[in-house]
Amino acid sequence: MSRLRARLVDEAGSAIVEFVFIALVVFLPLVYLVAGFSSVQRGVFAATEAAREAGRALGTAPDAVTGQARAEAAVAIAVADQSVEATDVVLAYAPVGAGCGAAGGYTPALTPGEEFLVCVTVTVRVPLLPEFIDANTATGEFVVERDRYVDG
Repeated sequence: MSRLRARLVDEAGSAIVEFVFIALVVFLPLVYLVAGFSSVQRGVFAATEAAREAGRALGTAPDAVTGQARAEAAVAIAVADQSVEATDVVLAYAPVGAGCGAAGGYTPALTPGEEFLVCVTVTVRVPLLPEFIDANTATGEFVVERDRYVDG
């Protein structure tokens, strides 16, 4: 019995060391992964919601200048709702069928019956990564179809 007691006395305090080791090796990377995934998901939500709201604002505008101002305001509100920096957002347009890869050279005329894509690209910032790493982007797209019958 005294051997068992002596052995237990030798291991006194080892549970704290094991807990700290497990916390550093397992819990910290797990918390970092959760934070990274949540920032990526926040960027995806911001991109899709911003594209949708910009498309709705532009699709109901009376003219192209007013529509562009409304679309930019809608994008700013949508990305602010997801706590994304407004400097990391790009708003562009493309013809239907071209995809968001060809966005940027197209300007909607807002004529009756016109169809176009609204593309919003958000640069996703992962915590603790340097600022120059901006390869992570999320792109949201929304198809706008103007009404064919508009009050003159």
